[in-house]
Order: sequence, then C-alpha cells, then structure tokens
Amino acid sequence: MRTDPSFTRLERLFARLDREPERPAHLQTPQMSRHRVVLFASTLVFYLAIVVAVLTTSWLVRLDWQVMFWRPYEQLPELHAFLDYLVVLGQRGPTAVMVAAWLGWRSWRQHTLRPLITLGVALLLLNITVGSVKLGLGRLGPHYATRIGSAEMFAGGDIFPSGHTANAVVTWGILAYLASTVRTRRNLSVLSAVVALSVGATTVYLGTHWVSDVLLGWAAGLLILLALPWFEPLIARTESLVFELREYVRERRAGRRAPLPVPVPTPVTLRAAGHSAAPRATAHLTVRPHIIRSERTPATPAGSRRPAHAAAHAAHAERGARNPSARPVAGG
Repeated sequence: MRTDPSFTRLERLFARLDREPERPAHLQTPQMSRHRVVLFASTLVFYLAIVVAVLTTSWLVRLDWQVMFWRPYEQLPELHAFLDYLVVLGQRGPTAVMVAAWLGWRSWRQHTLRPLITLGVALLLLNITVGSVKLGLGRLGPHYATRIGSAEMFAGGDIFPSGHTANAVVTWGILAYLASTVRTRRNLSVLSAVVALSVGATTVYLGTHWVSDVLLGWAAGLLILLALPWFEPLIARTESLVFELREYVRERRAGRRAPLPVPVPTPVTLRAAGHSAAPRATAHLTVRPHIIRSERTPATPAGSRRPAHAAAHAAHAERGARNPSARPVAGG
C-alpha cells in the first residue's frame, strides 16, 4: 500500500527544485559599471535626438517618406511570405513564451527564480516606457499617413517607437544578459542583435513602420537592457519573498495534516435511583472481569438488619419450640 503523502503540483515543482544542484558559484549578478553607465547615457542621448528630429520634421522625416514612396514590399515580392514569419520573432506573445520556457528550465536546474523574475521586470519596463511614449506622441503609420512630408504626430496613432523592434531587443537580449559565461554572453549578444535588426528592417519592408520608428525602437530596447542592473536588488528581494511564501504555505499545510489528539475519558457520576440530584463524589468506571452468578459468594452487606440465611432458620426453630401452635417455616 502506498504511504507517500499526496502533494500538489506546486509542491512537487518546489520539491524537484530542492533535489537539483544549487545555483553555480561562478554566476555573478551584473553590476552597473562605468562602461555600462557610459553606454546608457549615449543611448539615451541618441533616443532623445530621434524624438527631437521627428518632432521638428527634420531630414529624418523626409527619409521616412522617401522609403515609403519606394515601396520596399513591391521590390522583392518572393520574400514577402518568409518575412511574414520572421516578423513574428518581434511579437510579444510568441517570443515571451519561448524565452520564458528556456529561462524556466534554467530556474529549475539552478535552483533560482532570478531568470524568470528578470524577464518579468524587463517586460514590465518595456510595456511602461514604450507604451507611454506610443500613446503620448500618437504617431500614425505609413499606411495611414494623411499629409505628405508631415511627421504625423499627435494624430491618435501608436507606432512610435516600434514595439516589435523594442520587444525583439529586450526579449532576445535578456538571454545574453543572463548568460553564465563570457563566451556565451558574446555569442548570444550577436545573435540577439541580428534578430533585432532583422525584425526592425522587416517592419520597414512591410510598410508597417517608418525608419525613425525602428531607430527609436532599437534605442528603447537597449536602454532597458542597460538599466537592468539597477533593478537587481528588487529582483533579489522578490525572489526571497517568493521562497518565504513557499515556506509559509508548507508550514500551513503541515499544520493541517497533524494527527488528531487522543480524547481523554471523562469521569462518570454514579447516582442511586430515587435519590435527589445531590452533589456526590465522582468515580471512574473500571473494567472488572465478569463473574458467573453461581460463582458469586453470598455476603451480607455491612450494617444490614437482616440476619444471615442460617441464623434465620435457627430463630424460627426456637420460636416453634416455645409455641407449638406456630406454623412451621416453609422450606425448613
């Protein structure tokens, strides 16, 4: 008969994590170094320059219109079907699922939730920063442009910066950010850069984004990756809170499965029939061996006025001798 306790799916997951090796000692949390600060500042300046160039309808806006009039999607129609699949690598849903599956396996093996939490923080920053700028500037796309040569700003659109491009930079770049070795980090950085560049160029080819949209999307995604070391304390604190919650749930479940206490027998009050319910001393019932009636020895209760059976016969015989007219005792 199986005696193993039944666990929930979440408990089996954490039990599996407990059996895996601990987080490798050589893994180091990225720090905000001076080199990274310089890159972050340079990317931020580039980001602001793109925004100013579009707001002032500079040469960048003229480039956007020239590329649109060239109609890239009509130049190489045989590539259209392939590029429709390639642009999926920049969509939020499919890429997040693929990357989360890989990072979840790493969390399983390394006994840490940091990869998944880092991905969640990066996507949250992406939604807040890119989404707010999209809605705030309200730029229309090439297919919905109304005035030739105009920047099409504050017209109710939501394409500036390019969400596909920024998502490709963040989602695939997070793999390089979480790499465990320098060589792996370099290889993944090159791979993520190629994917992000390809997705951005594909959106321009399909006519869904201006060139300036893609440039700003690359800068927006890179800013998030460079800023992640500032959020490492928050990531570490979130991980510790998750594990503390796990221990709390385990303790609660262990308390519910504790054995029930053995009930203590309650004393029984013995009371003679016909007497009033006067308070009497309590006596505990004890188990005694059963005795057959024929085996019981006759006994006269102490203090009883009734004589014993033999003494009663002697008394009646003496009274009969004194008084012959008296009736004999039955059964004598």
